Amino acid sequence: MLGELDQPQAGPSHSGLDPQNPERNRACVPGGVIRRAGAQGPTSWIQKVLEQITDSPLQWVTPSEVVPVAVLAVQRYLLEDEPQDRIPKPPLYCYDVTISDGVYQEKCYLDPKLNFLVYKNILKVGIEMKISRVSCLYNEKRIGQGILCIDNIQCGETLDNISLATPFRNSAHEEIPERPLRGGKSHYLALWNNEDPYGDIWLTDKQPEEYNLNDTKIISLSHLETTWNSRRNFPALLVRILHKSRLRYYGKPDKKMIEPYQTFLEVADSSGTVSVIMWNALCPEWYKSLRVGLVLLLQDYSVKKSYPFRLQPLPVDPEIKLISTMEICLNLRDPPTNITIIPEKQVKPEWRLPNLNYRFTTRSELDDMPENQICDVIGILVFVGRVQRIKKKENSEDFWSYRWIHIADGTSEQPFIVELFSTSQPEIFENIYPMTYFMCTQLKVVRNNSQVPKLLYLTTTTESRVLITGHRDQLLINDPKVKNFIHWSKTRTNSGEVKNTVIGGYYPYPPVPETFSKYSSSIKVEFPLTAISEVRKEIEDLQYREQKRIAIQGIITVIKYITHSTATESSSASENLQNANQRSVSQVTIRECQSQEQDGKQNQGDGAVRFQCCQTTHPSLSPTTKKRILQGPFARLVPVPQPETSAQTKRNGQSMPSILQYRENTSTSLQGKARKTLSNRWESQLWREKKFGLRDHLQYSCVYPESIPRRFVLGHKNFLTQQYNSQPAKYRPPEEKPPKLGDFKSARSLGHFEITILGLNHEIAIDVAFLPMYSSEDIRTSQVDTLLSCMNFSCAYPQEITDWERVPGSRAIAGDVITAATKLDKVHVVCILDICNLGNRKVEVYLHKIYSPDTTS
Repeated sequence: MLGELDQPQAGPSHSGLDPQNPERNRACVPGGVIRRAGAQGPTSWIQKVLEQITDSPLQWVTPSEVVPVAVLAVQRYLLEDEPQDRIPKPPLYCYDVTISDGVYQEKCYLDPKLNFLVYKNILKVGIEMKISRVSCLYNEKRIGQGILCIDNIQCGETLDNISLATPFRNSAHEEIPERPLRGGKSHYLALWNNEDPYGDIWLTDKQPEEYNLNDTKIISLSHLETTWNSRRNFPALLVRILHKSRLRYYGKPDKKMIEPYQTFLEVADSSGTVSVIMWNALCPEWYKSLRVGLVLLLQDYSVKKSYPFRLQPLPVDPEIKLISTMEICLNLRDPPTNITIIPEKQVKPEWRLPNLNYRFTTRSELDDMPENQICDVIGILVFVGRVQRIKKKENSEDFWSYRWIHIADGTSEQPFIVELFSTSQPEIFENIYPMTYFMCTQLKVVRNNSQVPKLLYLTTTTESRVLITGHRDQLLINDPKVKNFIHWSKTRTNSGEVKNTVIGGYYPYPPVPETFSKYSSSIKVEFPLTAISEVRKEIEDLQYREQKRIAIQGIITVIKYITHSTATESSSASENLQNANQRSVSQVTIRECQSQEQDGKQNQGDGAVRFQCCQTTHPSLSPTTKKRILQGPFARLVPVPQPETSAQTKRNGQSMPSILQYRENTSTSLQGKARKTLSNRWESQLWREKKFGLRDHLQYSCVYPESIPRRFVLGHKNFLTQQYNSQPAKYRPPEEKPPKLGDFKSARSLGHFEITILGLNHEIAIDVAFLPMYSSEDIRTSQVDTLLSCMNFSCAYPQEITDWERVPGSRAIAGDVITAATKLDKVHVVCILDICNLGNRKVEVYLHKIYSPDTTS
C-alpha cells in the first residue's frame, strides 16, 4: 500500500510544500483545467501553467518558468481508434503520468511521441522531471473539462523521497476506481505486461456463502455433454476448480470492449472435467477470488462447441473423463451468469466431487522424465533471478514477463531450474526471494539429451499456479513427497545451509548447443546471423528488461580481465554519465591502454602491478571445479590442468600458477635478456593495425551492479526484491534510507572479461562483457554451460603466487599459451551475444558462446 512520508527536505521538487496548510484544498477544481485557483495558499507551478494555456490562443505553451516536478505514477492503457481513423491500427498503448509540484498533483497525458522514454524506463516513477512544453486537449462531450498534455520533457535523477500528501488539483483524478484520461477503456493495464491484473477494478472480496441446494436442479457434466444441443435452459452445475489459467487480454483499438479479458477454469464433478471460459467484465469481478480447489455453483451459463486447437490439461486422476466436445461460458450478460462459492464445510461426500491431486516430482526423478511431461514441484528457493521480458511476436508492443529461479528439495545436489513466466499472480511473482518455501504446479519438462551440455529445465504453462510461504495449501500436507521435503527443509534450516542463496544478476540460460548448425536449427529463423552493422539497431530497438540473443561473425582481437574493484569503478562512472554507449574507464584501464600502445614495451615494475590486478579474493578452487572450467571445444589450444594424479597438474612439484593470458615482453632485464611476464590483457596485431581506422566502435562491455548476482541477506529482502523486480507503475516511498546494491557481497568469485570483436570487414568493432559464472561456492555452477571453455584462454586460480618468475616450468607453460593466443589472430568465429536493456540508458552485451571454425558445422 502507498504510505505517506513526513514533509521532505527542501528541494526543487518540493518547493512550497506544506501538508498542514488546509488552504490548498480550497483551490481544488472539481472537474476541469480552465478554472483559476484562488489567491490563497502556496503557489502551484501546475496551476500557473494551466492559466497560461487558458490565456494562449494556440492551446499549447512553453512555460515561462520551468520548475522540476516529481513523477508519482506512469500508467498504461489501450487507446481506442479515433472516429476519423478508417484503417485499424496495431495496439497503441498510451500513458498517463501523475506529477507533483509540491503543492498539487496532476494526472497528465503523455504525448505518444514520448512513449519511447517509458519503453526504455527513462521516464519512471520517483524521478525529477522538467516539462518544457505543454498543451491542452479538451473533452468536447463535457463542459469545461480538459486534459493537460506533456509534449516535451527532460528526465532527471531519482529523488531520495517524495511526499504523497499533496492533493490532486483536479478532484476527478481521485475517483475510485481509477480511469484513464482518454478513450473509452475503463481501466489501466499492468505497466510491463498484459497478464497481470492491475488497479482497483480487480476485486478480491468474494467469499464463500451458505447456499440451500434443496430446491436447485443440478445436472452432471456427462449428462450435459449429451443433451446440451437440444436444451434451451441449462440446470446448475456443482463443480470443483482443478486448474485456473493466467489471464488473456485481447483488447484492440478497433474493438470497443470495456474489459476484454478471458480466463479458463478446468472444473470437474464425479462424471468428468470440462473447460469453463470466463469472459470480459466477469474477470475483474471474480478472477482474484477464484482459487484452485474451491467448489462452485454455476447458474445461467451458456454452452458452446469447444475450440478445436486448445489443449486441455490432462486430469491427474485417470478415472476422470475428459470432456472436450463442449465449453461452458460465463458472461456478465447474454445471459448474466450467477456464480456462488460453496463453503468447504457444506460439501457433502455424496456429491463425490474429486479431490485435488498433484503430480509432485522430486529433483532426483526429473532426470528420467520425458520431454513435455507435466509435473508439480515443491522446494526452497535458492536462486531468484531478475525479472526479464521477451516480445510475444516480432514488431509487437506486447511482452511476456519471466524470471529464472532455482528450487532445492533435498533429493539431489542439483536444483530444479525453472523458467517462471508471470502467472497473473503479481502479488507472488513480484515478492519471491530466496529462503522461501515455493510450490509451482503444471510445469512442463524441457530437455535435449543430444545437446552438449544436456539441456534440462522446467517452464510454466498457461495453467501454472504458484504458492509461497504464507500461501500454503493445507490439503498438501498428506502428500508423502511434501512430508519428506518439509522434514528435509527443517533439517537444512536448522543447520544453516539454506543461507547460501543468491538473488539477481545476469543469468545466461539456457545454454546454446555445441555447434552452430544445431544452434541455427534450434532458433528456427530464416537468417540466424546478424551483420555486425545491424547490431546497433538491435540494441537501440530493445526495450526495458528485454533480453535478446543474436549471433554475429567476427574476429576476437582484445581480451582483458577486469577485477571486482575495477568493474565497480567503471559501472559507477557509467551510471553518472547516463549513457550506456559511453563507458567510463578506470585509471587502471587507462594505464593499461597507454602501456599497450607503446609498441608492446613494458618495464618489469608494470608487469608486477598487472599481476596483482589479476588476483581474486578466492585464490583456490577444487580440482573438479578447475577441470570443469577448462573443459570445452577450445581446451586443446591451452594446457588443461587435470586432477592431481595427472602430470599436467604439477610441474617440478609446484602447483600450476594462475594463468589469464601471456604475451611476449620485449623489455630488457638488467642482464639484457628478454623476459615473459604476466598481463591481464591480450591484444592482437590485427587490432593494433585497425583500431584507429574504424567506422564505428560499439562499447557495451560495462557490467552494471544490477547484473552481478548477490548473496541474499534476509534482513534486506524488501530492498533486494525491489532491485530485481520491474519498475513499479506507482511511487512507493522507501521505509528507510535504502542501502546501495554494491554494498551486498557478490556471489561470483571471479572478475569479468572485456572482449573486443572486430567485424569481418574490419570496419566495425564491438566491446562486450564475459562473466565467468564459476565459484567453489556458487550454487549455479553445475547448472550453467562451461562458459569459460568457449574462450581461447584458460583461467585457473590456485594459491596466490607472488613471484611468477621463480615458478619452475613457468616459461614452458607461458610459451604454450602464447602460441594458443597467436592462433586467435585473424580467425573467423561466430559469437553468440546476449543483449540486455536494464533501463535508464543502461545496456549490456554479453558474450555467451564462441563457435570456432571446427564447431560451426
